[in-house]
Amino acid sequence: MKKSILIFFFNLLIFIITPNQISADTTIDFYINDFYSKSNEASQILKEIENNLKNGSREKTCSRQREAGKLGLLANKSLIKAFEIRGTKPPIRALQASQKKWESILNEC
Repeated sequence: MKKSILIFFFNLLIFIITPNQISADTTIDFYINDFYSKSNEASQILKEIENNLKNGSREKTCSRQREAGKLGLLANKSLIKAFEIRGTKPPIRALQASQKKWESILNEC
């Protein structure tokens, strides 16, 4: 009888603790994945713009450049959010440099 009660409480404890850990990991993963996908998409847009300019086409250059800048800024916000959720200090200098880069891409067209 004592053994079955002990097993019951052990299982109850596992079911209470496990969902909290999984949802926390999922939230961090969401923001990290969002950071990577947006920064990769922004970089891809900039590569396309560069190739178009090399080929002599300036079609939609400014609008695409602004789109890349906005995506880059959103990517930075996702990365900052992931650091906040994790409870660690983000690399401020690197984030500020990235922020300035994306803002200049957004505004210099």
